[in-house]
Amino acid sequence: MITDDFPGNNTAHIRRAIEVSIRVGLVLLLAATCLLILRPFIPLVAWGIIIAIAAYPAYKKLRSLLGGRGTLAAVICALVFLAILIIPVALLAKTLISDVQVLSIDIIKDGALSIPPPPAGVEGWFLVGPSVARIWNMASTNLSGLLQSFAPQIKGLVPTLFAASAGIGLNILQFILAILVAGVLLANASGGAEVSRSLACRLFGEQGSEYQDLAGSTIRSVTNGILGVAVVQSFCAGLGFLVVGLPGAGIWTLVFLFSSVLQMGAVLLLPAVIYVFATASTTKAILFLIWCVFVGLMDNVLKPLLLGRGVAVPIAVVFLGAIGGFIAMGIIGLFIGAIILSVGYKLFLAWLEGPVAAKLEG
Repeated sequence: MITDDFPGNNTAHIRRAIEVSIRVGLVLLLAATCLLILRPFIPLVAWGIIIAIAAYPAYKKLRSLLGGRGTLAAVICALVFLAILIIPVALLAKTLISDVQVLSIDIIKDGALSIPPPPAGVEGWFLVGPSVARIWNMASTNLSGLLQSFAPQIKGLVPTLFAASAGIGLNILQFILAILVAGVLLANASGGAEVSRSLACRLFGEQGSEYQDLAGSTIRSVTNGILGVAVVQSFCAGLGFLVVGLPGAGIWTLVFLFSSVLQMGAVLLLPAVIYVFATASTTKAILFLIWCVFVGLMDNVLKPLLLGRGVAVPIAVVFLGAIGGFIAMGIIGLFIGAIILSVGYKLFLAWLEGPVAAKLEG
């Protein structure tokens, strides 16, 4: 009896498996098509969500001050963020344009770019002194010959600089649009919170709300503890660059900002200190050195206060996730890496505690 029914049952199972496979394939195809269509907007929406989550505590306080008018509070938050983004960019662009104009005036006035000879103490610098003095002497006496010797490197660097400039412009535009998206999300904060809570519950079950809070607190921790500290350090460093008259202070500040995110800001201050000691008075150089030491040690005070605050995971987990994510995925990896590592850490702890709890209950 079993032998007679087996072929029919086997055929039914095969048909059911084929039908399920077709349905799963169609669902995967639909999901892949949706992702392909939305791919250009994913970074924009992701940044909008990150900005909205980071600004939500301030938005709540502002909304209560305005008598519960959430839309007005969202508009004010968006305008403040736009000002925070646009004003430094405008100042940086002004500094760059000023440097280019000064350089152009020198070239037009003298017929060639004039570089002063190096001070006497440059050749005595540790390790790099002779090389720096040789190149500096050649630049002051025969700049055209020096440029010709580095012509292949300069030629290869120009397209990279143009591409980097275009990329910076696109990123600034993306951040402006992301701030507008964040304003819309803040204006509809209650609906967005419900959607995120439903998604977290679908992924993590009864602990969905806990992981939702973990993701939000991690984003705010990274914003305050890494980006916030880097911005404060960069502002103070840029102020010092402007006071001592460092050439290209805007570019130095921008590079210092990225270096601070990678926890290497103090390394970038060394060339600036060496240049000031070589070109400025001793008193001015010593004051600038003291200021640079203050800027370099600033994160040792601010980071423990801000990073990991309100997050249910150790500071080291958030820090390693943010830095590793930045190296792997760029700026947005600061947040994605920290969230993924924090959630992974919590899941790992839950996995470790599961068998122990079961044994204790038994």
